[in-house]
Amino acid sequence: MNRVLAGVFACALAMSANAALAQGKPPLKLGGILDMSSLYADITGPGSETAAKMAVEDFGGEVLGRKVEIVVADHLNKADLAANIARDMLDNQGVEMIFDVAASATALAAGEIAKARSKIIIFNGPGSIRLTNEACGPYTVHYVFDTFAQANVTGLAAVKSGLDTWFFLTADYAFGQDLEKDTTSVVLKSGGKVLGSVRHPLNTSDFSSFLLQAQASKAKVVGLANAGGDTINAIKQAAEFGLTKSGGQKLSPLLAFVTDIDSVGLDTAQGLLLAEAFYWDLNDDTRAFTKRFMERTKRVPTSAQAGVYSSVLHYLKAVKAAGTTDSAAVMKVMKETPINDMFAKNGRIRDDGRMVHDMYLFEVKKPSESKGRWDDYKLLATVPGNEAFQSLESSRCPLVKK
Repeated sequence: MNRVLAGVFACALAMSANAALAQGKPPLKLGGILDMSSLYADITGPGSETAAKMAVEDFGGEVLGRKVEIVVADHLNKADLAANIARDMLDNQGVEMIFDVAASATALAAGEIAKARSKIIIFNGPGSIRLTNEACGPYTVHYVFDTFAQANVTGLAAVKSGLDTWFFLTADYAFGQDLEKDTTSVVLKSGGKVLGSVRHPLNTSDFSSFLLQAQASKAKVVGLANAGGDTINAIKQAAEFGLTKSGGQKLSPLLAFVTDIDSVGLDTAQGLLLAEAFYWDLNDDTRAFTKRFMERTKRVPTSAQAGVYSSVLHYLKAVKAAGTTDSAAVMKVMKETPINDMFAKNGRIRDDGRMVHDMYLFEVKKPSESKGRWDDYKLLATVPGNEAFQSLESSRCPLVKK
C-alpha cells in the first residue's frame, strides 16, 4: 500500500514539476513602438495595439509553449526616444520582435538598434524608402507601403490624366523628403514638371503661408508630401483658401488614410486621388476583419493597422514553423512563406525586406455616392506589387546581390 502511495505521490510530483516547467517558460514578448498621442495616433496608435492583440488571439495565444504578450510604448514622434525604447525593450524587457514604429525618422532610429542586436523589426506605419535601401538589414521588414509605391501609384495616375505641373508641400523630415523626391521622379519621367516646393515643420497648425506659395505657383497639382494631422490640416485649410475652387488647383495627398478622409469629411475631400495598401470594403475578408476590429475600436482599420495584424500573424506562424525565436531561422521562414490573408494575396518578403503586394488607387467619393460613415473610396485601379514597388534590381540595399 505504501508503495502504491509512494508511486502516486511520485507521479503527482512529476506532473507538478512538468506544469511548473511549462509555466516557468518566459512569455514571448512583441513590442510595438507607436504614436499613441500625437498626429499619427489615428493611423497607428491604439488601433495598432488592438490589431496586434487580435493576431495573437487568432493564433491561439501561445507558441512553443510560451504565452505571447504585446507590450507597447509611445515614442512621441521623437527619434531619440524611439531608439531608447527599442534599446530598453530588447535589452531589458525581453522583447523578441518590434513592430510598427509609426513614423520614418523614429523607424530609422529604432531600426539601427534592432539591427545591432540581430532582432527582427517590422515596419507598418513608416513610409521612407530608405528602410529597404540604405537602412535595410537582414532582419528588417517593410510591410505596408513606402514612398516609392505611394508616388508611383498616385503620381503616375495624375500625370496620365493631364495633371502635369506640380508644387509640393513637404513635411521637413525623412518621410516627407523621400515622398517629394520619389514623386518628383515619377512626375518628371512621365513628362510632367515640378514648379517648386516648400518645407513645413512636423505637426504644423497654420499652413497659410505655405498654401499661398502653392497658389502663386499656378501648378495644376499641389502634392501633399506629409501625413496624419498635417495632411488633414493642409486639406481643410486649402479648402478655406478656395485653392481647389477659385484657383482651379487639385490637391493630391501622397499618403492619406481612411481616418484622414473621415476627419476632413467628404464635402472637402471628394475627388481626391490617393494610393492605399488596404481598404476595409475591398472584399468579404476585409469586411469580416473590419467588423471584428470595429467591435473593439468603434472605427475601421487603417492600412497600417491591418498590416500590423497580418505581420504579427505571419511572424508567429514562422516562429512555430521554425521551432525557435532565433531571428535568422524565423526570417528564413518568413521570406520563404507567401502571405495570404485579408491584407495581402500572394505577398512575399524580398531579400531587401520589402513585402511586395498589390496597391490600390482610389478616388474619394462625393457625399451623394457614400452610403454612410467610412464608405469613402471608389476603386479606380489595382496595381500589382511588382509594378507598384521599387524593383529589386534598383534597390540600394547592401544585402541585394547585383
